[in-house]
Amino acid sequence: MNDEDFLTAFEGATITPEQFGHGAHIRAAYLYLARFPFLEACMAMRDGLKRFAAHIGKAGLYNETITVAFMSIVRERMQACPGLSWVELLAANPDLADRALLHRYYRAETLNSARAKDQFVLGDAHREAE
Repeated sequence: MNDEDFLTAFEGATITPEQFGHGAHIRAAYLYLARFPFLEACMAMRDGLKRFAAHIGKAGLYNETITVAFMSIVRERMQACPGLSWVELLAANPDLADRALLHRYYRAETLNSARAKDQFVLGDAHREAE
């Protein structure tokens, strides 16, 4: 599916859960970040993820911290490697495909907290467990 069809399916929540794994999340992030300023891209991603989660019956699945943190990392990598397609960016940055990437910056209990789901929380991996 081309990028336009992919975003249309994502935004319309017609994409299936099998079609929307972690790599597809990175693709959507890349496409939004390539089209919009950072905050607008984050809002578009948030809205699409919430719509998709509600459509598949998992409305509580969305996590603001995970979304904004991944968007930040993808944006940083795009700026470091300008002109790459999302496939090329992923090939040049294979850690983006690692769902555990955020554990470099966050403790698991922070990412899984109700607060992190509701609002963006700064990384805390360097802090000792409380």
